[in-house]
Amino acid sequence: MLSTGLPQGAVPKLERPGPLRDRVYEALLELITTRALQPGQHLVESELAGHLGVSRQPVREALQRLDTEGWVDLRPAQGAFVHEPTEEEADQLLTVRTLLEAEAARLAASNADGAGVAALEEILAEGLEAVDADDVDAAVALNARFHAKIMELAGNAVLAELAARVDRRVRWYYTPVARQRGGQSWVEHRELIAAVAAHDEQLATRLMREHTEHTRRSYHARTKS
Repeated sequence: MLSTGLPQGAVPKLERPGPLRDRVYEALLELITTRALQPGQHLVESELAGHLGVSRQPVREALQRLDTEGWVDLRPAQGAFVHEPTEEEADQLLTVRTLLEAEAARLAASNADGAGVAALEEILAEGLEAVDADDVDAAVALNARFHAKIMELAGNAVLAELAARVDRRVRWYYTPVARQRGGQSWVEHRELIAAVAAHDEQLATRLMREHTEHTRRSYHARTKS
């Protein structure tokens, strides 16, 4: 157990092959985005290296990369800490997400076939099961899968590339409000599937915009509830 509070069993296995520094980076990023490592948490190189079964060098390189990308803050004479996002950072990211997702929903409604709709319905069923079981980690992962499927059905490679850049941060911001959003989020997903199946581009756009806006408001309200 890390002295910084990493949950038991949370350390992911490093996938092979690939440069060690990249595998360590991916492992640490996964721990941050799932909030196994909490915002503001002190990251001790030696402890992370021990739990990942590597030397300190690839951990140090990974932390430097995470610092450059804004996931970690390297503080002189203090060490590395998981970045604590400001309300403004979250608001800007989630606002951009709304723009991307709304356009993806419109295109999905235009392009989706029966197989695509069936895939969305399958994810919906799994998501509802996760909510019923109060499995927040599964619900967060399935929420990401649902939105990724919408993006895939949109069929726009440039849009998908832009969305991929913000996907992990969206997951990071969604995790703290996943339980609060709970079943309502999946009710909204069901309505969106119906709009996509009906090829109603205008309705799909509106529903996705409202859906992502609910998440943005929930994030800002999380400390007030």
